[in-house]
Amino acid sequence: RIVSRGFTPRALARLDASVTGRADAIIDRVIERGECDFVLDIAAPLPLEIIIDMMGIPESQSEMVFEKTNLILGLGDTDMVAEGENPIAAALGAGAELAALMNEMAESRRSNPKEDLTSAILNADLEDGAMTGEELASFFILLVVAGNETTRNAISHGMKALCDYPEERARWAADFDGLAGTAVEEVVRWASPVIHMRRTCTQDTVLGGQEMKAGDKVVLWYNSGNRDEAVFEDPYRFDIGRTPNEHVGFGGPGPHFCLGANLARREIRVMFDRLFKRLPDLQITGEPDLLQSNFIHGIKRMPCAFTPGRPGA
Repeated sequence: RIVSRGFTPRALARLDASVTGRADAIIDRVIERGECDFVLDIAAPLPLEIIIDMMGIPESQSEMVFEKTNLILGLGDTDMVAEGENPIAAALGAGAELAALMNEMAESRRSNPKEDLTSAILNADLEDGAMTGEELASFFILLVVAGNETTRNAISHGMKALCDYPEERARWAADFDGLAGTAVEEVVRWASPVIHMRRTCTQDTVLGGQEMKAGDKVVLWYNSGNRDEAVFEDPYRFDIGRTPNEHVGFGGPGPHFCLGANLARREIRVMFDRLFKRLPDLQITGEPDLLQSNFIHGIKRMPCAFTPGRPGA
């Protein structure tokens, strides 16, 4: 409730120019090279820069935020920690550094509030009183991590799918605006960036013939749900016009539904719009290097190539 006003469609519409400008600036940085790492150079910067801007984090801290969020969510990947380093200790250390950044920002915003989400969190009147410093730091880390990793991986998996299914890519390119709504939802379903969440049954129930009691711990496997033959016709087909598309890529309905769903949709749509217009022949040129994680369905690196162009063109 504290930050939901910052994520409404009306509030996010004000970000349109900013999202488009940042997407173009990202493409400008690579367009003359003719090749790049799609994840690191194209997919990762957009959601990271947008969430940093919304939170009011200084851009000088963006590289640190990128590295620490990668480390926290890539806990099982040996690429994310130095050889011989304890991954749990490394993740806790990364969280501590992000918390220290929040504490520093909180001190500044309490005396000099600005038009950003950090100020909104700090100055919200809660029914049970203000957040403690520890709660504030945890919430800050959640927003930064969730607003960065998931959209990056949706864009990365989406680009790979469009290259693997050229007929769907041509179909979207021929009617981008007309198909953008369903195409973005199919990208999220196909990517399913979050692998699982754990929940607790609140009452006795039966699901799929399985009895579950109140208090039982259950795991939600989103990729499985998004390939459910009882819900989706031909679920292993990438179809940018799929409708209906009742995927659970943003979680299920209720209090756990993704707060940033509208922002993610906007970022995905804008990035593919700019890619189609400015790098129309971009192709993935090697197998994706997948993140070793039991939580995030991520891609660490993915080479691509395209006809070089001019910045700003």
